[in-house]
Amino acid sequence: MTIRVLLADDQALLRATFRILIDSCEDMAVVGEASDGTEALELTRAHDPDIVLMDIRMPGTDGLAATSAICADPELAATRVLILTTFETEDYVAQALRAGASGFLGKDVTADTLLAGLRTVASGEALLSPAATRTLITNFLMTPAPGTHLAPPQSLSELTDREREVMGLAAEGKSNTEIAEILVLSPLTVRTHIHRAMTKLGARDRAQLVVIAYQTGLAQATPPAP
Repeated sequence: MTIRVLLADDQALLRATFRILIDSCEDMAVVGEASDGTEALELTRAHDPDIVLMDIRMPGTDGLAATSAICADPELAATRVLILTTFETEDYVAQALRAGASGFLGKDVTADTLLAGLRTVASGEALLSPAATRTLITNFLMTPAPGTHLAPPQSLSELTDREREVMGLAAEGKSNTEIAEILVLSPLTVRTHIHRAMTKLGARDRAQLVVIAYQTGLAQATPPAP
């Protein structure tokens, strides 16, 4: 199955570079290019890509606003957003996740890391480095932005004990393989528990599942080590 990617960046040279890189892969194809957030939303609706590779700072409608609009549109529920930006600050990471993004990478990543990131997000996994996740959760997710509604703790009542256990470990930034080793399960079983929890809680991907884990108190943030 080919992963269909839409590029959203105001720099034409970067878009051309990304297109060459992505189109060189047999399992990926670029279906469109946008130079600002408004165009990104329009082209997403027109092409229905699997992933939008989204820059944050663009003229007019920025990437965060476009991400929020894409993720809030029920007709685009299958489209995921991977943020790729030079401005890799904790605040941008928090805003991107709240907007519904499935991943976040800095523009200093290698070509292999970017391609692996696209495949990771396409598979439904969240894409955040452990360090970025810890700092993000500690500084921002536990203090939601004004107007953000927390998921009530009782929303976890539909989960089984094992699903809550797996969800808590995922919130610590552990991969399916690491969770499987801790709980003596197969990675496939862990993946099944993750997807069942996502379905029951209405999370579109693993990133939102992690956010819910902290919002409901299932997972607790701890200050980063000095």
